Amino acid sequence: MILLALDTCLAACSVALSRDGEPIAWASEPMVRGHQERLAPMTRDLITSRGLAFAQIDRIGVTIGPGSFTGLRVGLAFAKGLALALGRPCVGVGVLEALAAGISGAGPTAAVIDAGRGRVYLQLFDGAVSLSGPDILTLELATSRLVEVFPSGRMVLTGPGARLLMGAAPLATLDETARPDPRAVARLAGLAPSAPPRPLYLRPPDAKVKAA
Repeated sequence: MILLALDTCLAACSVALSRDGEPIAWASEPMVRGHQERLAPMTRDLITSRGLAFAQIDRIGVTIGPGSFTGLRVGLAFAKGLALALGRPCVGVGVLEALAAGISGAGPTAAVIDAGRGRVYLQLFDGAVSLSGPDILTLELATSRLVEVFPSGRMVLTGPGARLLMGAAPLATLDETARPDPRAVARLAGLAPSAPPRPLYLRPPDAKVKAA
C-alpha cells in the first residue's frame, strides 16, 4: 500500500510517502503562511521524485488539528479533494498524537502546543498509548494534569509549546520541535480507522463577526 500523508496545521507544510508502512520520501518546509500555494506542488514533486503517479496512491492521511484554523482547513480541503478525485480513502491524524509519535523510544510523553492567551493544547501519552484526549487548558490546569498523571516528573515534553510547561516538570526532557515529523504522520495514517477526517477545533476562532 502506498500512502500519502499531509500536514499543514502548524508552522510548516509537510508531505510524506510510505510503502507498506515504511517511509520512502518526505519533505517539510517551515512557513507560517502560504500553505495553500505550496501544498499541491510539494505533493506533486514528492510523488514524481519516486517515479510514482497520483493514481498509485492507495490511502491519504492528513492532520486535523489542533493548530492554525487556516492551515488545517487547507490540508483537509486538499486531502479530501484528492481522495474524491482518486476514489481513495482519506483518514485524519491528530497533531498532538503525531508530535508524540515522532519521539523515538519515548515512554511518558506530553505533547504541547501554545494556544495563546495563557493556554496550551495538551495530550499525554505513555509510548504509543494515549492517556488523555486532546484538550485546551490554562497553564495552571495543564501543570496540575502533568503532576497528576506523571508524578515522578520524568517525561518528554514535546511540541512548540513544550517550554511553557517546563517549570512543572524540571526532570523532563525538552524537545521543542515546531511541527510533526511527516513520517510519523504517515505511520499513524496507516493505522488509523477508515473514517472521513473532521477538523479538531478545541477553541473558537479569534476572528469575530462584527454586529450589524
